[in-house]
Amino acid sequence: MHILQPHYVNRWPNGVKRKRKNSQCSMKSTSVKIISVPGYVPSYLEKDEPCVVCGDKATGYHYRCITCEGCKGFFRRTIQKNLHPSYSCKYDSCCIIDKITRNQCQLCRFKKCISMGMAMDLVLDDSKRVAKRRLIEENRERKKKEEMVKTLHTRPEPTVSEWELIRMVTEAHRHTNAQGPHWKQKRKFLPEDIGQSPAPTSDNDKVDLEAFSEFTKIITPAITRVVDFAKKLPMFSELPCEDQIILLKGCCMEIMSLRAAVRYDPESETLTLSGEMAVSREQLKNGGLGVVSDAIFDLGKSLSQFNLDDSEVALLQAVLLMSSGIINTQHSFTFQPVVELAELAQEPIIGPDLASLSHRGHSSSDIHPLLQHQVCDD
Repeated sequence: MHILQPHYVNRWPNGVKRKRKNSQCSMKSTSVKIISVPGYVPSYLEKDEPCVVCGDKATGYHYRCITCEGCKGFFRRTIQKNLHPSYSCKYDSCCIIDKITRNQCQLCRFKKCISMGMAMDLVLDDSKRVAKRRLIEENRERKKKEEMVKTLHTRPEPTVSEWELIRMVTEAHRHTNAQGPHWKQKRKFLPEDIGQSPAPTSDNDKVDLEAFSEFTKIITPAITRVVDFAKKLPMFSELPCEDQIILLKGCCMEIMSLRAAVRYDPESETLTLSGEMAVSREQLKNGGLGVVSDAIFDLGKSLSQFNLDDSEVALLQAVLLMSSGIINTQHSFTFQPVVELAELAQEPIIGPDLASLSHRGHSSSDIHPLLQHQVCDD
C-alpha cells in the first residue's frame, strides 16, 4: 500500500525525515493577512543578501557575521543567559539549519552560529550595554557640537553695517556695565555670616532677611543699567513705550542674571552682583532667589570656560532682550539683524544654560512698575 507522506516534511541527513512541529496545527489555523513592511537594510548589503546561519534575509553585520534579526537575537540571548550548556540535539548534532528548521534545534543552530564566525565576546552584558549606549550618546552629542562650531566658523564675515551694529551693541554694554573689566579688584565679599540663617516666610519659603536686605540695595541700580542698555540700542529705542516695557518685562531678570554669571569666579566660587557684591551660592539662594541661584551659578560655570569678550556678552544680552516678548509684527523686522549677529557670538554649549534661566521659577513681573517708570521716564 502506498502511504501518503505529510505535505510538509523537513529532510535531514542520513535519510532521516522529521515532520515540522505543529505543522498540521498551523495549517488548520485561521489564515491571517500579513502585510510585509520592508525594514532598514544597510547600504553595504547586497539586495536580498542571505543570513549566513539560516538563509533568511540578512539585516546587517551582527557579532561579526551577516545575519538576520532572528539569528542575531537567538545568539545574543544564548550568550547573555548562558543557555548553550543546556541545549541538546536528538539527531547527533547534525541538523540542517535553514529558515524553516532554525527553531527546531537550538544546539545545531548555536553551533552553526559559532562555525560561521559569530563572536561570543562581542555580546555585551547589561552593564556593558548601558555603558556602550552612553558612549554612543556622548559621541553623538560631541559630533553635533563639532558640527555647530564648524558651521559658526564657516559663516561669512559680517558686513560693514553689521560691524557697526556690533559696535553699537558693544558700546551700549560697556557704558552700562558696573565696574567694567576691573570688577575683581573693586568687588566686596558679602560677609560669610550673612545668608546662613534663612527664616520661614508667609509663602513657606526660607529667606535670610539680612542677605535679602543687601540684595534689595543693588537691585534698583541693576535694573536701571539694563534699561539704559536697551535704550542705547537703535532697534529698541524706535519701538513704542508699551512694546519696550513688554520686552524688558520678559528679560530684565535674565539679563541681570547673565551679567552676574559672566562674573563667576571659579577660585572663590562666587558671583559678583551688580559689579560690586561677591556672593556664594548659598547666600544667593537664601537671600531670596531660591532655585534660580542654581541656574545662575551653573550658567556662570559654563561661561567661565569660554572667556567671552564684551562683544559676545553684549550680543547675548541683545538676543535675550529682542526675543523676550511678542509685540506688534510691524516691528519684528528690526530684531533680525541683532539675532543673526548674536548667533556669531554664541557657543553651542551656552544655549541650554541661558534658556534655563527662563524656566527656573522666577519672573520679572514683580519689577514691572519699576520698569515702567524707567522706560517711560524721558
